[in-house]
Amino acid sequence: MKAPPLARAVLSPSVLLIGLCVYGYIAFTVYLSFTASTMMPVMQYSGPEAYVRLMGLNNWIVSVKNLGIFATLYIVGCGVLGLFLAVLIDQRIRAESGFRSIFLYPMALSFIVTGTAWKWLMDPSIGLERSMHAIGWESFAFGWVKDSDLAIYCIVIAAVWQTSGFVMALFLAGLRGVDSEVINAARLDGARTWRIYQRVIFPQLGASFISAFVILAHMAIKSYDLVIALTNGGPGRASWLPSLFMYQYTFTRNEMAVGAASAVLMLIAIGIVVVPYILRETRQESQHG
Repeated sequence: MKAPPLARAVLSPSVLLIGLCVYGYIAFTVYLSFTASTMMPVMQYSGPEAYVRLMGLNNWIVSVKNLGIFATLYIVGCGVLGLFLAVLIDQRIRAESGFRSIFLYPMALSFIVTGTAWKWLMDPSIGLERSMHAIGWESFAFGWVKDSDLAIYCIVIAAVWQTSGFVMALFLAGLRGVDSEVINAARLDGARTWRIYQRVIFPQLGASFISAFVILAHMAIKSYDLVIALTNGGPGRASWLPSLFMYQYTFTRNEMAVGAASAVLMLIAIGIVVVPYILRETRQESQHG
């Protein structure tokens, strides 16, 4: 159906702004990745030299490895904890709305606030370790945020704390959508509760699992502000992620072409996750419509 003239007139400015400020700058970034830009953009095409240089940089390799660790633990941690909380709340407990609000509250905070709060908690000089020493537990030690081998796990803990409530809401919506007649029939047949969840309920949560994975994966790939607030990429570069690499090389180290190339690879990674999901949803809508 063709949109009426008034609707086209109202939507046209938004469409133009999105086309320019989003897709226009994406195209500009892609072109910059094929130039020799350093401090300022250079419009002369120079081929894939920036990508070749990018793949040979140890900082990029470290960032990708850190992303693998962070994304895996983040997705699994949020998925397991969110599902566990959803199953508990689905038992029709008292004060259910209050518990839902408590678990969802961290999602209302920005990642900057979350990172700052967890930095204060994990810093050995002012946080949990100092508090334990103050009450007499002198042997207690929790200096992960200062340890180059453990700093990345601090980011995982903070990210899981903030996002698991949102994943809980996704799974809870899926649980409330399961056909109760099937569950009652399984109970009449004498199936145990854990077997009902394993064989009846969880298989019907496929859409919730896919949605949670797509959301968490794209959030992991583009994570930046939480890292800056919590560890600032340190100690050294121990907690660098591709987003931090992109910022450092584009605006601090004056290698704009390399930074643009890393941004393009991040965009491709997000596309690999998001595009199949969009195509799947579009196909399902067309089949039901």
